[in-house]
Amino acid sequence: MTDVSKIQPSHIQRAAVVYIRQSTPGQVEHNRESTARQYALADRACELGWSQEQVVVIDEDLGLSGSSTDKRSGFARLTSEVALAHVGIVLGLEVSRLARNNADWYRLLELCGVTDTLIGDNDGVYHPALFNDRLLLGLKGTMSEAELHIIRARLDGGIRNKAARGELRRGLPVGFIWGEQDGEVLFHPDEAVTGAIRTVFERFAEFGSARRVWLWFRSEGLSLPLQQAPAGRVGPIRWVTPTYTAVHHILTNRCMLALIPTARPGMNATSMNTAPSGNGYAISPSLSGPSSFPSIIPASSIGRSTRPTRRGWILTPGRSRISREGR
Repeated sequence: MTDVSKIQPSHIQRAAVVYIRQSTPGQVEHNRESTARQYALADRACELGWSQEQVVVIDEDLGLSGSSTDKRSGFARLTSEVALAHVGIVLGLEVSRLARNNADWYRLLELCGVTDTLIGDNDGVYHPALFNDRLLLGLKGTMSEAELHIIRARLDGGIRNKAARGELRRGLPVGFIWGEQDGEVLFHPDEAVTGAIRTVFERFAEFGSARRVWLWFRSEGLSLPLQQAPAGRVGPIRWVTPTYTAVHHILTNRCMLALIPTARPGMNATSMNTAPSGNGYAISPSLSGPSSFPSIIPASSIGRSTRPTRRGWILTPGRSRISREGR
């Protein structure tokens, strides 16, 4: 930010706003150098001619994505101050800190151009009312939005490729743990944990209502398991008072369907309030695609091992785990 010729006395009479943002709470915790560099922009504003009292630091959006303005109260506060012509310059480490969405970015550029507000980043000071500066800022905004798309596509491709090899491990709900082999999923070794989850489905098969299941657990003084270790790993289990949300989550979580003692074909989260037909079938996930619906296996197979094929799950007699075929 070496070009200071655009800074006029009318700009210095107003406030200098330093906008600080990191995309996730993890980045706030671990990428501290980037956060420190953004806070250091307050000193840079003083070097450009603003007094320390005029520098306003907006950091309410730390830990929030810049892909939209949802929940970004700091960005909303910034745009409102710019619209009221209270700001002489907006400072950000780079364009992506301000917005990863062209609609939000161009809205800010329009407001800055109308109110004679400068924008500064690590490369220079720009005036959105000038054609060349606006063109450069527009290109930076477009590249920032495209960069987000490229990052997402790269991560999604890596996840899908790892899943195709059977090596992807995501968080599992309580009642399941990851095995030692690739793609191996086991029932929790504590039978009290799996028994409590099965009881939820047994009572739902009887009552046909998630709320009645929750009320039954409360009336009987029973607890539900809460996994304290990282999801999918064996660790301490804490038993807590059931809530309706917890019961509903168990009944609608498709990973839990391997524990269903009895259900009907086609049963899913949308049939929660329909009385079950009790025809002795359970549902197990199909591997035909990320958005595929469950395939149905006999309920008598629950408790024995199943393994997935291209069309769904098949039984593996004499084993008590779910193993991945074709590693």
